[in-house]
Amino acid sequence: MAENNDQQFRIEHDTMGEVKVPVDALYRAQTQRAVENFPISGKTLEPAHIHALAQIKKAAAKANAELGILSQERADAIVAAADEVIAGKHDGEYPIDVFQTGSGTSSNMNTNEVLATLATRRLKDAGSEEEVHPNDHVNASQSSNDVFPTSVHVAVTGALVNDLIPAFEHLAESLEKKAEEFKGIVKSGRTHLMDATPVTLGQEFGGYAAQIRYGIERVQSSLPRVAEVPLGGTAVGTGINTPKGFSARVIELLAEETGLPITEARDHFEAQANRDGLVEASGQLRNVAYSIMKINNDLRWMGSGPNTGLGEIFIPDLQPGSSIMPGKVNPVICEAAIMVCAQVIGNDTTVALSSTNGAFELNVGIPVMAANLLESIRLLANTARVMADKMIDGIEANEERCTFLAGASPSIVTPLNKVIGYEAAAKIAKHSVANKMTVREAVVDLGYVERGEVTEEQLDKALDTMSMTHPGQ
Repeated sequence: MAENNDQQFRIEHDTMGEVKVPVDALYRAQTQRAVENFPISGKTLEPAHIHALAQIKKAAAKANAELGILSQERADAIVAAADEVIAGKHDGEYPIDVFQTGSGTSSNMNTNEVLATLATRRLKDAGSEEEVHPNDHVNASQSSNDVFPTSVHVAVTGALVNDLIPAFEHLAESLEKKAEEFKGIVKSGRTHLMDATPVTLGQEFGGYAAQIRYGIERVQSSLPRVAEVPLGGTAVGTGINTPKGFSARVIELLAEETGLPITEARDHFEAQANRDGLVEASGQLRNVAYSIMKINNDLRWMGSGPNTGLGEIFIPDLQPGSSIMPGKVNPVICEAAIMVCAQVIGNDTTVALSSTNGAFELNVGIPVMAANLLESIRLLANTARVMADKMIDGIEANEERCTFLAGASPSIVTPLNKVIGYEAAAKIAKHSVANKMTVREAVVDLGYVERGEVTEEQLDKALDTMSMTHPGQ
């Protein structure tokens, strides 16, 4: 290996010839070629994806040693090198753009080269003359075509199980606490953004909590397919160059090491050619994104004001809201969350379109599917925790305002349908709005009490706004 420190690069060789590589880089020729070929976005693999690649190489090295494919010495060196990458010590050694070869071959080789360099150094430090080759040893019994998609499924499964679901649980619990706190606060319901019969603020927050709980169920329902990996199919799904028992053992080791419910593909040809499990997971994230968008839109409506909006809740003040209007404070967490949801919905479109690149035996849109799906998980997990900690937990009810608006809604006339009929009730509602009076005042003003068509007792019972929120009790 020739070095030229004056110019800060060294010369590496691969099957295509010589390549100049940064002198201190752990990667080698094939990584450098990819860096030069794809100067597109500046966006590289997500750290979780890098670590998942190393997890696979670690498990593969152990399995190859057990099956006699690798010496124990080399396998141990690869395992130790992989542990460093898994720990995040070498994330900067993965410079390849997300927009690369669609199979992820470049990033698979990036991993092979980094681990080969680290493992070889470890052997030399121990006094061994052995070297570790990126293809012959680190990539033994594998292909980019089964390793790279497996790494995506491992990374996504880990992110869903360890990050997203706990974050959604945290948000759901925060909303449930508010649902309990606000269960006795009656307010006007709204349909079509128009006054409707009363609900409690607690019922609304309970509905929001349920949306997140259903989101958790949706994510969990997709896990069996997301956690199913194509490792062992190698190039086209046939498993060529893979020793008997290799894939099952690697997947067993992966599951043990990660604690994730990783399973082998039931059909390696389906698993090699398609990324339907990722499409399913992304679709579930899109569904939850729409839920979170709805929740935040409701909250900022309810918190609008302070004097000219609905003003039913007080959202915590976090920062000044205007560079020109003193004292203005905005619902910034709601706005950030809504933007995140838009990004997740857009990411899902990219994932879905990329799934159509599965021509014959291999999908060639995998890197961008991985990047978008892992970004969506990271954004939603962070947003869920920010919403809970910086906004939901601190929301207070403007009980006086809620009570006033509940009583002011002309729709509270609805229970009188059973006493005086729908048409008479509609007349009262219109009279109430036209004359800027309460429904009760309108009933009296139109003579229904005086004529004995409704009694004061019936009126009290029918116009009890809290009872309208639990009509069957």
